[in-house]
Amino acid sequence: MMGAGKSTVGPALARRLGRRFVDSDAEIEREAGRSIPELFESEGEAAFRLRERAVIEALLGQGAVVALGGGAVAQPGIRELLARDGTLVYLRARPELLLDRLGDCRKRPLLAGLDREARLARLVALLGERREAYESAEVVVDTGPGPVDEVVAALAARLGDPADPR
Repeated sequence: MMGAGKSTVGPALARRLGRRFVDSDAEIEREAGRSIPELFESEGEAAFRLRERAVIEALLGQGAVVALGGGAVAQPGIRELLARDGTLVYLRARPELLLDRLGDCRKRPLLAGLDREARLARLVALLGERREAYESAEVVVDTGPGPVDEVVAALAARLGDPADPR
């Protein structure tokens, strides 16, 4: 989910595991030559999801730590693709914490233009819509207000950290 910590935890986990980090949204923006908000505005969410799927399919088999956009795993067939290639991780956080982390949300198409109360309501609704997809992940880790290194250590332990001989 947006604000869960993918952009912070992902690179730290990749370094710890000796892997490359890729942010799927950044890849979409690079390939399209436009930002995610611009793509949503000009093409709509359905077209964005097609771009997202193509990027995810291109990343399969690379052994990278990949941060997916919050709606990616809720799309038909994406979880199955990912499960065949790696380990799906859900970074879970309470809606209020997500909202605090996200700030004003001008660059978040699904939350842009909403006041704080409406953003929180939208986050709660999105979490409800996506809960089944998120909770189907092989690894679920809470990303509360604690230190990032604790989240990374917990994930690395679950994923088989090569630096940890346990």
